[in-house]
Amino acid sequence: MEIAGLVLAAGAGRRMGGPKALARDAEGIAWVVRTARVLAEAGCVPVVVVVGAAAKQVMTELVDEPVEVIEAVDWQEGMGATLRAGLAALANHAEPVAALVVPVDVPSLETYVVRRIAADADPGALTRAVFGGSPGHPVLLGRDHWAGVIATAVGDQGARSYLRQHPPREIECSDLADGADVDTPDQLPAGHRPS
Repeated sequence: MEIAGLVLAAGAGRRMGGPKALARDAEGIAWVVRTARVLAEAGCVPVVVVVGAAAKQVMTELVDEPVEVIEAVDWQEGMGATLRAGLAALANHAEPVAALVVPVDVPSLETYVVRRIAADADPGALTRAVFGGSPGHPVLLGRDHWAGVIATAVGDQGARSYLRQHPPREIECSDLADGADVDTPDQLPAGHRPS
């Protein structure tokens, strides 16, 4: 049973001062590469990365990674456009029963969080990681939900509207990570740097 990984990495990162996909961890690895590797190490097949802002630079970072790169030409519309592009690309793969969706700006993501959420996978699954009761990522979207998410993903809402109408199962993960997304340079973990 295949579970796809979907990295949303198309944003311009205006509050960060540049695309968050190109931010670097303490080892100098671009966040887009780190996130894709975490999903691959957790067993996700395929791993699809959706790019937009600075697409050529981000694709250069990914050239040696075993990922499928999709460009969201309408990425400026917001996360909804990125999510739509990624799920549409995954729909061309017959094997995945579900997709684990992660934005590129969660530098604390680890394989064991991904595996905990992936354990729920089936075509009808809707599951999301929560951290201290607060919604976070990854979000597991069973294949049966992809068309509905694509139809409702607009602006910067991503799957939020769909998940309000179809409440996901919540799995607490604060024992594994903090789940924090990073939007500004002052939120960067120690040793990480903006693009």
